[in-house]
Amino acid sequence: MAGTHPSRPLRILALIEALSVTGPAKNLLGFGECVRAMRPCLAELTIATFRRGATPGADRFLEAAYAARIPVDVIPERAPFDTQHLPRLRAIVRERAPDLIQTHNTKSHFLVRLSGLWRERPWVAFHHGYTTTDFKMRVYNQFDRWSLRTPRQVVAVSEAFVGGLVRMGVPEGRIVVVHSAVNPVFAGRVAAVNREAARASLGIREGERIVLAVGRLSREKAIADLVAAVAKLRRPNLRLVIAGDGPERANIERAAAAAGLRPVMPGLVRDVAPFYAIADVLALPSLSEGSPNVLLEAMAAGVPVAATAVGGVPEIAVDGETALLVAPCDTPALSGAIARLLDDAALANRLAANAREVMLARYSPEARTARLLEICTAL
Repeated sequence: MAGTHPSRPLRILALIEALSVTGPAKNLLGFGECVRAMRPCLAELTIATFRRGATPGADRFLEAAYAARIPVDVIPERAPFDTQHLPRLRAIVRERAPDLIQTHNTKSHFLVRLSGLWRERPWVAFHHGYTTTDFKMRVYNQFDRWSLRTPRQVVAVSEAFVGGLVRMGVPEGRIVVVHSAVNPVFAGRVAAVNREAARASLGIREGERIVLAVGRLSREKAIADLVAAVAKLRRPNLRLVIAGDGPERANIERAAAAAGLRPVMPGLVRDVAPFYAIADVLALPSLSEGSPNVLLEAMAAGVPVAATAVGGVPEIAVDGETALLVAPCDTPALSGAIARLLDDAALANRLAANAREVMLARYSPEARTARLLEICTAL
């Protein structure tokens, strides 16, 4: 068993490709912080990540990892498919001597499978779903059909992913579902925001209501559908705020201009708390999702949610109880859900209060960390 180390903590090496602190990175860093705070005698985490032409400490993921006091090894690369990946990864494994390896995206899955390190150490692979933003990601996504048949455990972030993994050839007995988590401290950070100053900094006028979207601007997030839904409401006092960046930004801007909207699009932001502080509704119009951090953040912050019932969303939120859920690509239904939350304060407040209770009871970092440690120490 990986956890049989009576004289020292279990050493975990996590391999992830991350430049910013998106959902998988947030959960990994949260796991590292919780391990150090709650169970330092049981486990210790180090991270290995990739950089091409970047200086360590000069990007958001590395800054966040260093702030969390998690040791990080940077694997320099010359190209997406660098032939030096494997010897560099092997050198890190020799130096860190982990008892267990975690991987958190398709590239890291592929490299651990190709390297043969899975024969030497227990391997836990996390499946967060897929994006198809460029050729490199499409190639690595295809390799997952080969890579994910080998780990001792595959952690899916939603029940919705289990069937797809089984169809790829992953033995169902090796799959376990662990949802994302959000630290309740986040709600305090939101409450401490000066709302008037936050609104003024974004050019939002007095009396304007805010529909907020947060996340990567990629095709599966379907922000263009949200633009259409907000435009359908025809409310001059309604502003759409989109916090995030990605390959679909130009398309979203064109769709908004064609619809006569002036969304606030600040790009990738370091701190999303001010955006939740000014939001009247959080909209999640995705075509696919795993276990979305943005949903849990809104639940923690007390912001009512209108979302599509895709992936892990209906596993976390219940329509009419903790959110309003609609079918994906149903612009009229999404528009109607947003309107209900804007117009019915009692409904919005009830859903937000229920959602916060559920988040605190089921999706805390401590509960998630304890479950992951059970998985790791049992291997």
